[in-house]
Amino acid sequence: MAKQETRPRIIWGLLILFFLFLISSCVAMIISLGDLDKDRTFEAGNVAVIPIKGVITTEQASSFFAEDIASSDDIVQQIEDVKANKKIKAIIFEINSPGGSPVASEEIGNAIKELQMPTVAYIRETGASGAYWIATATDHIVAQRMSVTGSIGVYGSYLEFPGLLTRFNITYRRLVSGKYKDAGVPYRALEEDEEALIQGKLDIIHSYFIEEVANNRNLSINDTIELATGMFYLGSEAKDLGLIDEIGDKSTAVKYIEGRIGEKASLITYERGHTFWDVVSDFSAKNSYHLGKGISSIVKEDFKITT
Repeated sequence: MAKQETRPRIIWGLLILFFLFLISSCVAMIISLGDLDKDRTFEAGNVAVIPIKGVITTEQASSFFAEDIASSDDIVQQIEDVKANKKIKAIIFEINSPGGSPVASEEIGNAIKELQMPTVAYIRETGASGAYWIATATDHIVAQRMSVTGSIGVYGSYLEFPGLLTRFNITYRRLVSGKYKDAGVPYRALEEDEEALIQGKLDIIHSYFIEEVANNRNLSINDTIELATGMFYLGSEAKDLGLIDEIGDKSTAVKYIEGRIGEKASLITYERGHTFWDVVSDFSAKNSYHLGKGISSIVKEDFKITT
């Protein structure tokens, strides 16, 4: 009797989950159509806004619902799209990012410096490390007084746990071709020469960062080195140190641009759009997971399994 009672419950559970999937797919379609409508507005306006939000990376987000990342491929493409729009006369880069990949930061910074139009970076909350690198490539930097800026530094920290392996009698068998091939793996401690070599690579990247900031901000190398401790600065401190140009909000950035182009700014935001199938495929993946989770929950309830 227990098995006969369980079967209808499972069937009803699957049907409910299926209908929830259909509803979520319809929501995805509405969201997607909204994005498509947004794309059609790109021809309007004379000032582009390009958001740089989240961790800066060369990779695109793998999911519509993933945490915000700033992909250099996407942002450079958006810059190219702006250049192709003859109505756009300036760009505001709206930054809220802790930094990320040095390569991605340099790619975006180089694309900005190639622009033949006024540019301004607006740091609302965070524009640190690689995000600050990008900001320095613009003509003018505006930041909120309590925002986080600067943090001119590089790190390559990692976990290592050879002691933990030893405690549980686990052996890391080292087989490499090339002395330094496994330098930095977590299963053994770094040798002194390995640590020195890796630190040397980080120092080289740090020197590139310092040179970019010095050149972009018209600072001396020595002054920039003194500021490049990796410590972040509040917007108010950054202004006094010459790391930004102005304390203010987005309207301050708009006023700067209006002064450069000599007319009232009409803003239009450029963002990576998501197609209907991008959204639906992600919904499908998530709902498939919850479908399996729902079935297991039913079985657990029947067998009185608790955690």
